[in-house]
Amino acid sequence: MNLESKLLRIALCAYAIGCGELAIAKTPAQPNKILNLAFEAPDDGFDMVKTYNYYSGNIAEAIFEPLLKYDYLARPVVLVPNTAQSLPKIEQEGKVYTFKIQPGIYFTEDPAFKGKRRELTAQDYIYSIQRISDPKNHSPTYSFIDGKIQGLASVVAQAKKTGKFDYDAPIAGLKALDKYTLQFTLTRPDYNFPYILAYVTFSGTAREVVEFYGDRIAQHPVGTGPYQLSKYVPRSKIELVANPDYRGFIWNYKSTGTAWDNQLVKEMTGKKMPQVGKVVVSIIEEEQSRWLAFKSGQLDFDKLTSNAVPQALNGTQLKPELKKQGIQHFPNKDPEITYTMFNMKDPIVGGYSLDKIALRRAITLAYNQEEAIKQLYKGQAVRAEMLVPDGVQGHNAQYRSSVAYNPLLANKLLDRFGYKKAKDGYRTLPNGQPLTLKYNTENSSSSVIHSELWKKNLDAIGVRVEFKVSNFADNLKEAMQCKHMIWGGAWIADFPEGENFAQLLYGPNSGKGNLSCYQSKAYDSLYQQALTLPPQQRQPFYEKISRQIEADNPWIIHTTRIRNWLLQPQVQGYKAHPMMNTVWQYLDVQSIKK
Repeated sequence: MNLESKLLRIALCAYAIGCGELAIAKTPAQPNKILNLAFEAPDDGFDMVKTYNYYSGNIAEAIFEPLLKYDYLARPVVLVPNTAQSLPKIEQEGKVYTFKIQPGIYFTEDPAFKGKRRELTAQDYIYSIQRISDPKNHSPTYSFIDGKIQGLASVVAQAKKTGKFDYDAPIAGLKALDKYTLQFTLTRPDYNFPYILAYVTFSGTAREVVEFYGDRIAQHPVGTGPYQLSKYVPRSKIELVANPDYRGFIWNYKSTGTAWDNQLVKEMTGKKMPQVGKVVVSIIEEEQSRWLAFKSGQLDFDKLTSNAVPQALNGTQLKPELKKQGIQHFPNKDPEITYTMFNMKDPIVGGYSLDKIALRRAITLAYNQEEAIKQLYKGQAVRAEMLVPDGVQGHNAQYRSSVAYNPLLANKLLDRFGYKKAKDGYRTLPNGQPLTLKYNTENSSSSVIHSELWKKNLDAIGVRVEFKVSNFADNLKEAMQCKHMIWGGAWIADFPEGENFAQLLYGPNSGKGNLSCYQSKAYDSLYQQALTLPPQQRQPFYEKISRQIEADNPWIIHTTRIRNWLLQPQVQGYKAHPMMNTVWQYLDVQSIKK
C-alpha cells in the first residue's frame, strides 16, 4: 500500500467500525456536528517551528498539545495542566521545573508509526525544543528560549559551526528523568517559563513523524489533541475531524460573574467534550464575501468585518434585526498591537544614519491614526501608545507615545535632511535619486482602504508610494528573508507578559520573529536587562524599549483592535480567549446540520 493510500485509509477509518485501534473511539464528538468557519488569510502549513503565521497557529492548536493550557473562562488568564498531570514542581526560585506527563496519551495513527500505537512521552517535548533551537529551522520561536536553558546554547553553537544539530547530544537543562517525567533547568530563574511552555510550538512532537515526512512535515501535522487534519487544500480549505483516540474532558468551568459566562455555564456544564465532530475552514480573503457567507448561515461564527460594522451594530450594540434572528454578539478587545514595519536592511528606508531615521520618522508623523481608526476599523479600535498592549503584564495605561500625527513637522524634517521636492511635487533622496516607497499589502477591501489612507498621508508630505499586492503567507515569507521594504502586521499575545512583544525587535531574532531585521545595541541591552527581573518588575524596561522604538522608528505602532464576534443561534459555549486562538473543543452545536 503506497503512502497516499495509507493516508486515505486513516481518514476513512476515523469513524468506521473494524479499523483496528481506531475503532475504539474515546472522543464523545459527533461526526454530524459541524462547524463551518472562515480565515481571512491563508496559512502556510502547520509546522509551527518554522512559522508564526496566525492562521497556521489556529489549526495547530487544535492538533497539538503543550504541557499546559489556559482555563477557558478565567480572567485574568490562569494556567492549568494539559498533558501534564499537574502544574510543575518549581525549585530553586523558578530555575527548575519538573513535569509529570499523563500516561496513556497517544498520537493519532500515522504511517510514520508503522502500525504501532505511539504514546506521548517526555522525550517528545525535548525534541520539540531541539527543533526550535536547530539553526537550520530559523524558528521565530527560538527567541522565547534563547539563553534560558542550561547547556542548550553550546549545542546550538556547535550546530552553527558544523552545519548539523546533534539531536542525540545531552543537554543539561533538558532531561527526561523517566518516560513520563520531564525536567527543565534554566540558566536563571524565570517565572514566565510556564507561559512559554503553554504556547503551541512547544507541544509534544514525534521525532519519527518529522523524519518520515521531511520537507513535507508542514502538510502532515500529527499530534495528540482533539482534532486531526483530514483534508487540506492550500489557500482554499482545511478540514479537521475529531481525533477518535482523544481522551476528552468534561465541560466544568466557573463563571467570572458576567451574564455571558453565566449563560455558558448553564448551557454547557457537565457535557463530555469535544462535541463538534468536524471543523471546516474556508479561506475567504474578501470581507464582503465573508460577511455575506455569515449572513446566509454558511458560517457558524466569524469576526465582524470592518465594512459590515454599520450593517450590524448601533454604536457598540447589535442591531435589533440581528438579535431577532438569534445572532449572538461577543465584543472582545484583543491583547494585541497593529504596526507598520520597516525593513532596516533596505537601502531606502533602512539604516541608522540621521537621514534614514528622519525619513522613517517623517513617515510615522504623516500617518493619521485617528482617521485610520475611523475609516479602516469603523471605530472598532483604540490607539496603541506603547509596545506592550493593554491586558498584557508590562503595559502602562499612563504611557503616551512621543510620536503623534504631525504632517507639518514631517515636511520640515524631510526638508532639513535633504529630501527635496522635484517638479512633480514628490521628493527625491538626498543624493537626488527618485524616492519611491514600496509597501507590501494583501488583496482585500480593507487592504484597499489602508492603501488609500497611506497614499493620502504620504502625498501630504510629498512621498511617492507603490503598493505590491500579494497574500499574507507570501508577504510573511518575504519579510522573514528581509526582502521587503514596508509591510503592516499585527501581533496577538502568545503569553500574557511583555517579553512576548519585546522579542519581536530583539536583534538576534532578526529575520525570524524580528521582521524589521532591526539591530540595536541599546534595545537589546534593555531587553536582556528586563529578562533578568521577575515579570512584575519589568514594566520600566518595556517603557524604555518603547521609547527606543520611537527614537529609531523600525516600527510605527498603530492600534489595538476590538473584535466583534458574531455567532449563529446554534453555537453554544463560545467565549473569545486572550491567549487561545482555537476554542472549537469547548463548543457545541444545538441543531445538528444535515
